[in-house]
Amino acid sequence: MVMEKVCLLLRVSTSAQDYEYQYNTLKELCDRKGWEIVKVFANKVSGAKKNEERQEIVELIDYVKNNHVDRVVATEISRIGRNTLEALKTIEILNEHKVNLYLANYHIETLLPNGEENPISRLILTVCLEISSYERNLLKYRMLEGYKEYLKRRKENKEQYKLGKPLGYKKPEEEYRQQYSKELSLLRKHISLRNVQQLTGTSVGTLRKLKQYI
Repeated sequence: MVMEKVCLLLRVSTSAQDYEYQYNTLKELCDRKGWEIVKVFANKVSGAKKNEERQEIVELIDYVKNNHVDRVVATEISRIGRNTLEALKTIEILNEHKVNLYLANYHIETLLPNGEENPISRLILTVCLEISSYERNLLKYRMLEGYKEYLKRRKENKEQYKLGKPLGYKKPEEEYRQQYSKELSLLRKHISLRNVQQLTGTSVGTLRKLKQYI
């Protein structure tokens, strides 16, 4: 039996985050299904950027155009993009080249067994992308409104409301210990970073910093 050839698409939105959880999750999935991982594309960039601004998307599209690939596998739709139009453009290109996009969180595939587009998955993914876009815009709006309110209060009391953190600011050790007491407890038991991340939701980057306090 010929193994299906797949590419993994990983993305994190900040330099402090880590690909480890996404990769291990998808690696286990591919092992279970008997899929061969032939290439991994990863980048640390906002999913709201245009396709041409995302190196991993540009390289992925170029690869599937010039190599035989059965599937592209990602943990969720936000790894493809949070901008609805840009994400759908990527999916359309994959569909044109008969490359099935598989999203692990919903077990959704963009192509039917006969290679035709799956209309139900397109509907679901479009809705998910619109919700993600709405949430992102709502967060930006709240942050902007909060900043405006802060500036307003600062005009009234500049001593209390200062802009930015002092140079060389570092969160006190005791504050770390209080905020991440559960994580520290698990790390002391020599539980792996990936497993602690799964249990607590704390990024691997933060967990690495916490190891100095064990």
